[in-house]
Amino acid sequence: MAEDDVKNQELMDKIVSLCKRRGFVFPSSEIYGGFNGFWDYGPYGSRMKRAIENLWWHEMVETRDNVEGLDSTVICHPTVWKASGHIDQFSDLMTDCKKCKARHRVDQMPDPNVCPNCGSTELTEPREFNLMMKTFVGPVFDDEHVAYLRAETCQPIFVDFHSVRIATRQKVPFGIAQIGKAFRNEINPRNFTFRSREFTQMEMEFFCDGEEGMEWFEYWKEQRINYYRNKLKFSDDFFRIYEHEKLAHYAKAAIDIEVKFPFGWGELEGVHHRGQWDLSQHSKFSGEDLAYFDHDNNRKFMPTVIETSVGLDRTMLALLGRAYKEEKAATQKEGMDEDVRILLQLPPLVAPIQVAVLPQSKKLKENAYGLYKTMERYFRAEYDETGSIGKRYRRQDEIGTPFCVTFDFDSLNDNAVTVRDRDTMAQERVGITQLRDYLEEKINA
Repeated sequence: MAEDDVKNQELMDKIVSLCKRRGFVFPSSEIYGGFNGFWDYGPYGSRMKRAIENLWWHEMVETRDNVEGLDSTVICHPTVWKASGHIDQFSDLMTDCKKCKARHRVDQMPDPNVCPNCGSTELTEPREFNLMMKTFVGPVFDDEHVAYLRAETCQPIFVDFHSVRIATRQKVPFGIAQIGKAFRNEINPRNFTFRSREFTQMEMEFFCDGEEGMEWFEYWKEQRINYYRNKLKFSDDFFRIYEHEKLAHYAKAAIDIEVKFPFGWGELEGVHHRGQWDLSQHSKFSGEDLAYFDHDNNRKFMPTVIETSVGLDRTMLALLGRAYKEEKAATQKEGMDEDVRILLQLPPLVAPIQVAVLPQSKKLKENAYGLYKTMERYFRAEYDETGSIGKRYRRQDEIGTPFCVTFDFDSLNDNAVTVRDRDTMAQERVGITQLRDYLEEKINA
């Protein structure tokens, strides 16, 4: 294994270990040995996940007049997936190693004639493997009652296009956004939460006149790039744009926003010009005319779709990978024995805990806890009184808390607290009456 690969694997192992130790992500059904491709988000992971959801939703829906929200069912009418092509075409080529019994996706093998697990050339003939997860609806388990867990969240958006447009009185151009679970029966889940069988998507489908399609594609491409730069604080060397040369038959343009995951470059978000394919297909299969009538210009047309689609689990993994740091600790200053400080330099907007309130002594609990109850009205906050102040700082560093507020004995007299910065470990005395404004300015900077 190359030196860089070894370092990447070591980093991934450290992130997986921290996620388990600090309650970010656990293997699903772990007491039964786990369930490959499925993950549970613990107390801090679920907080961070919800923070990312809220940030995306605020950015894509709440701050815009021309994007509406949707929360659709996980199971749709089976014909939805026939119309979209998933039942007939949503598959990967799979092969099995006859020697070690490992199963592989052919497109992920460095050499399709050699098992990447054991090096054997004794492989089965590649065969199609549909990624849809099948279930049954109703009392009988037969072909007439087959249904599917949705493979992507965008199809229900297309199906509900007319209903949303009429209910909200929106005119084209406008968008519909959704956050929700999707399911794919992956042959080979891998790289922690990067490729799972159950995952969360954040998607927006923007419906426009085809003549304006490329203009809106460029607009949304720029909007999404700015989101990563300005909101998630991704530096230009951490993400890149991949422009697709080979496109689906219905597409006009497509780009991927790729980031440096612990294992290397990988796709985080796609921005796609999907043409009129989606609404045309659902019109054909349902018999419902989904064309739009433009009363202002007295013309009828099938809207073109511009899509932005990002994986929430991948966003979180990218943030964790970028945030993980190990530093030589100022041990004497903070009273610790360890000489390495582990921290997550997460952007304050998505950190699971934004403010931790720590009493210098348990004798100050009443005052410190009262301050915590005030802070939790405005921030994701936590109260911690267990262990030395240095150990409490270390715990907060590992879960990515950007600011620790220490209530000490001087606070009883000067009505001020000490605010410690996670990244610099600098400490600043701040009046309690100014604390909320001080923290809001820092977190939203």
